[in-house]
Amino acid sequence: MLAAAAAAERGARVMLLERNEALGKKLRITGKGRCNITNDCSVDDALDSVTAGSRFLQSAMNGFTPRDTMRLFESLGVPLKTERGFRVFPESDKASDVAEALRRYLDKTNVTLMHGRARGIDAPGGRVTGVRTYEAQVKCSAVILATGGMSYPATGSTGDGYKIARELGHTVTPLRGSLVPLEADPGTCAKLQGLTLKNVRISLFDGGGRPLFEDFGELLFTHFGISGPLALSASAHLRDFSGSKYYALVDMKPALDEKKLDMRVQRDFIKYANRDFANSLGDLLSKSMIPVIVEKSGIAPDMKTHSVTRSQRMGIVRMIKALRIDIDRPRPIEEAIVTSGGIDLKEVNPKTMGSKLVEGLFFAGEIIDADAYTGGFNLQIAWSTAYAAAKGAAEASEVSL
Repeated sequence: MLAAAAAAERGARVMLLERNEALGKKLRITGKGRCNITNDCSVDDALDSVTAGSRFLQSAMNGFTPRDTMRLFESLGVPLKTERGFRVFPESDKASDVAEALRRYLDKTNVTLMHGRARGIDAPGGRVTGVRTYEAQVKCSAVILATGGMSYPATGSTGDGYKIARELGHTVTPLRGSLVPLEADPGTCAKLQGLTLKNVRISLFDGGGRPLFEDFGELLFTHFGISGPLALSASAHLRDFSGSKYYALVDMKPALDEKKLDMRVQRDFIKYANRDFANSLGDLLSKSMIPVIVEKSGIAPDMKTHSVTRSQRMGIVRMIKALRIDIDRPRPIEEAIVTSGGIDLKEVNPKTMGSKLVEGLFFAGEIIDADAYTGGFNLQIAWSTAYAAAKGAAEASEVSL
């Protein structure tokens, strides 16, 4: 929608081909229906939050910055607010307001809307001449492929764009879900199902112990593994499950180093010296976490607390500081917030989003191999690449006329 309107604003005659009955179907459910449209940060900070394609996106992001996004939507009648982590939302908390603003933008710029599903792009001799739908054929000199990825297929993101791009000779890198819950350590996680840990630190490692990611925040245990903001962000770094093993260490008391935590445990053990060991951890850990820690400690639950040795106590301290969760796999791509992988960036001009293989072909949004953490960064990638593609396509259209 943004690419179409921006291209039309630059003088191109534009038709938007939409397979859904309603425009912006996926946009309307983003951010749990609130639409985190961008992050109120510098371009450098936004690029630092990109987990794949950061260098490639420098030109597009500088050409249409997070501040440009905010100015655009405010000019389209969407008052904005900034929340924790500089996340930007419409004041109304309604994603539909963002979608409707883009619809008004299309009307204002006289974009023609056509309902239909693209079947392919005609490009004889390596130059775009038209688009084929299942019902018709549309002549054109430039096409922007902005079909999204493969997450949330019910919204129309079923991978059509990848198929079309492959037919034109483009490489599509392996596709997987990113910002997705993780299936992990069923023996531990199922016992903790429903438990939310706040203000904890997670550290992610590959099978060789190489650190991949670390952050503070909230973690949720489920029947299949882990979810919540920390797990979703960690998933962005899990690139290969063909033979690699990953694991996470959860620090449940990041504000205390081992020495201070040991002192805290000692105080509790003195306080509850005559209790069974399993009944001495209630001041320190949540109720559902205690049986897991007791089991992993190897200490008999009915051992009196005053009998716990220093070595056993330090084992408990280390577990609280680094509870290991072995990660099996991400949840299916259909459950992911974004798709990782896509059109190989080596085949795309970073300044125009134009194909290096087919003249008149451009890409925008999730279809390219670029993604980021949560916080409005993935939508900013969409806006920035859409704006760059709009400029490139409008200029290509002008040349062809």
